[in-house]
Amino acid sequence: MVEDRGVTSTPFSGRGAIDLGALASARQNQQQAAAAVANAPAGVVIDVTEASFQSAVIERSMTVPVVLDLWAEWCGPCKQLSPILEKLAAEYAGRWILAKVDVDAEKRVAAAFQVQSIPSVFAVIMGQPVPLFQGAYPEPQIRQILDELLKVAAEQGVTGTLTDDHGQVPDEPAVAEADTEPATDPRFDAAFNAIEAGDWDGAAAAYQLILDADPSERDAIAGLATVGLYRRTEGEDEGALRAIADQPDAAADVRVQCATADFDALAGRWTLAFDRLVACVRSSSGPDRELVRARLLELFVLAGEDPAVPAARTALANALF
Repeated sequence: MVEDRGVTSTPFSGRGAIDLGALASARQNQQQAAAAVANAPAGVVIDVTEASFQSAVIERSMTVPVVLDLWAEWCGPCKQLSPILEKLAAEYAGRWILAKVDVDAEKRVAAAFQVQSIPSVFAVIMGQPVPLFQGAYPEPQIRQILDELLKVAAEQGVTGTLTDDHGQVPDEPAVAEADTEPATDPRFDAAFNAIEAGDWDGAAAAYQLILDADPSERDAIAGLATVGLYRRTEGEDEGALRAIADQPDAAADVRVQCATADFDALAGRWTLAFDRLVACVRSSSGPDRELVRARLLELFVLAGEDPAVPAARTALANALF
């Protein structure tokens, strides 16, 4: 199993878990992915249904690793992750196949993999599922996971490619390149570049300039909240925080509970983050309670349309009143 070799044991400590929506980063990733897939061997990226799963995934996995991207249209982090996976599938040129599964349309497939949150990424080797990761990991970390996956596959004798004599003839169309791509906004490009460089002050300043011109700009609001999340979690020890936060007498420790919830948010574990902060609202008062309430509202923005948000909003209202 890939997990046993340490691929997923390192906590995600950085960028990419939060959907940046229509920000320049997402658009840029989509453009790069479309261009890469268009120039890659046919069949490196496929859409899979329950009907095609046996031939497209199980049978192919006997000779070449298949990576499953379980996603949904409403899922913000999926829109951040999927273009990265598509670009990498094209770059690896058939050493593994990316199979995309829309969990809303293919509920039985999602149930078979016991999907609790998306995006969820699995591999299939020799017909056996291998959990890889959940949430929108950054590209460098995904590369490490994929390289480790190929090593594990080789150990099991799965060394074929899509295009060699041992590969499988693709019977699913590759994801098509969009006819038109939206132009990027240089203001958002500046913010995204600063995020990629770990320049939180620069990114915050770039988003603030946009908000100064239009305080209702939703992408800039989400971007500024994302920068705050990255800034708060940088250098923090998640394990140590979580050990303290889970102590019975720490329910009202606002700093520790908020910091722990931030790490859940980074990984897209929205229900855990919201439940922790709602409990903290109930246990706190005065300025501390207001701080936690504000943090929850900020995470609601980042979570977007995740199904956990409506229930958490109701729970927050009940806790406050």
